[in-house]
Amino acid sequence: MRTGQLHTAAAAAGLTALLALHLGAADAAGRGSMTARALVVSDQARRYLVLAYGSSPTEFMGCMIGQVHGPVVFVQRIAPADVDPVHSTRTHVLPRETCEEAGWKGTVGIIHSHPGGERCFYYFPGTQVASSDAESFGRQPYPVDAIMCGDSIVWISRDKTQRQVRLAAGPIPMAADQRPGNRVHTGSLLAVRGE
Repeated sequence: MRTGQLHTAAAAAGLTALLALHLGAADAAGRGSMTARALVVSDQARRYLVLAYGSSPTEFMGCMIGQVHGPVVFVQRIAPADVDPVHSTRTHVLPRETCEEAGWKGTVGIIHSHPGGERCFYYFPGTQVASSDAESFGRQPYPVDAIMCGDSIVWISRDKTQRQVRLAAGPIPMAADQRPGNRVHTGSLLAVRGE
């Protein structure tokens, strides 16, 4: 069992290094250090997200704990945010305190869910009008923010480009980055996939 864990860790480290080389190292002194171009999510974080998404009819929120290496954000685990159950509904979630105030160190971003996989966007489709999720991200100090939508994570970095990471096993469909003003008719992942 330990050998499997070592192989997984080595594969994740190798992927992170490969992505950093492929995407180019960001200038540590400049704004590029806050502009993530890739999000790597560990198997442990993926399992937590799938369980949390499937077990809650309301939005959940978590602190993405990890590291930033140039343009690559590596999420090692998801720590639960301090959320009072009365402040978690099907369309809204509000934590009582920040991740750091809750005792979580190494936070690289916040993730919350959209039950049903609807409205998984940071800018209203076809516009440059920010959603409440984009507005909330603008007030945070982290390099990335993410929305759990079914079997995918929709995420955004400081360059305001929306990207997607698929959590399910199997081939990952390649999709172009979506900058503000993209054309998605209903704004749901189901519409993007044509379901």
